[in-house]
Amino acid sequence: MSLPHALMTSLLEKSCSGYDLARRFEKSIGYFWRASHQQIYRELGRMEEAGWIRSEAAEDAGKSRKRVYEVLPAGQEELKRWALEPVDPPSPRDEFFVKLRTDAVMGPLGLEAEIERRMGLHKLRLAAYRAIEARDFAGKTLSRLGEIQYLILRAGIMQEEGLVKWSEEALGVLADEKTLKNKNLGDLK
Repeated sequence: MSLPHALMTSLLEKSCSGYDLARRFEKSIGYFWRASHQQIYRELGRMEEAGWIRSEAAEDAGKSRKRVYEVLPAGQEELKRWALEPVDPPSPRDEFFVKLRTDAVMGPLGLEAEIERRMGLHKLRLAAYRAIEARDFAGKTLSRLGEIQYLILRAGIMQEEGLVKWSEEALGVLADEKTLKNKNLGDLK
């Protein structure tokens, strides 16, 4: 993912200041692509130098240094070019899966608490996604933009549901492994 492309997409949805862009970014694209305020401002400068966006002083420019950004035709062309590039699905790179493999070869290490912690985080994110779904999409007639935004949200919902289910399954496997080990230890006595 390219941060400049994510920022231009957000600016096409609504021209705004860098501060407002960063706040909007956190509440939408930020669910699947993170960027600090500093990164956003740095990229806005680079994008303006590249001729993809322009900025002008906000109406209150005498009171602040606030600038409002908008995407230029060259930026829209760059977005089209970028959007048509093939993208491979991400492969999971999760340190916890290596820990789980370690548990598999060494024997029970007590990873249940970490699975429960992670499952709690997935449940929180799922609840946040469900709240967005109820607030922004439930029972509404959606435009094409709204349908696509909802499609993206549903992908997040399905992913979090799957990870909660996987966590429950993993806890069951680890519980069975402990039971089996305890049973085998009893056989040695």
